[in-house]
Amino acid sequence: MSFADLVILITGAAQGIGRGIAEAYAERGAVVLLADLQSQAGKQAAEEIRQAGGKAEFIPCDVRSEREISEMVERIERTYGRIDIVINNAGVSRFKSPFELSVEEWDDVLNTNVRSCFLITREAAKSMKKHGGGSVVNISSTRAIMSEPNSEAYAASKGAIVSLSHAMAVSLGPEGIRVNCVSPGWIETGDYDELRELDHAQHPSGRVGRPEDIARACLYLTHPDNSFVTGTHLVVDGGMTRKMIYEE
Repeated sequence: MSFADLVILITGAAQGIGRGIAEAYAERGAVVLLADLQSQAGKQAAEEIRQAGGKAEFIPCDVRSEREISEMVERIERTYGRIDIVINNAGVSRFKSPFELSVEEWDDVLNTNVRSCFLITREAAKSMKKHGGGSVVNISSTRAIMSEPNSEAYAASKGAIVSLSHAMAVSLGPEGIRVNCVSPGWIETGDYDELRELDHAQHPSGRVGRPEDIARACLYLTHPDNSFVTGTHLVVDGGMTRKMIYEE
């Protein structure tokens, strides 16, 4: 898949899944813009992509801030003329008992994870529709459809992302803008070699996921050839959420 010279904005791209997505697009010729709060890690990620032959720039942005989002999109338009693809990947979690989770912590998770998807997509769509359309992928989680204890804020945010994605797909479709959603399962962003055989065996696919697995899903959903794919929710979890589990 070629994405030569397309302009791709990826939030939460300084490390982990976001960085893996940025690297995948850069390898295929895109101009990748890495947005993140972590300036040092973001600058390093962009520099390493450039050293590998890709085109990359780090843009500091707090996705909780409507002003910073608006300024970021305006800056991209001035510099690159357009935005072709947005990957809304930035996110935080707070795993605390619902009896202890504060309103401020709840709001921070929802504002970072969900509101940012809406605001960035809205602002980028203003640019996209002037240039014939574009594509958006929102990164949710399998926690949108299954839970562990003390995950209320995170689960609520990820479920909202799924719903927001199909709503915006319908609203923005007439402008030539496709919106899809990916829900990763267990994606190891640390030392993959430290995983146990038990970790891999609980997946029907036989292994724990890597960032490049999510990157390949984004490449599929955003490629211009796949113009018939919009409003979809793609679960990429090695089959784990389809596996019946019984206690012995």
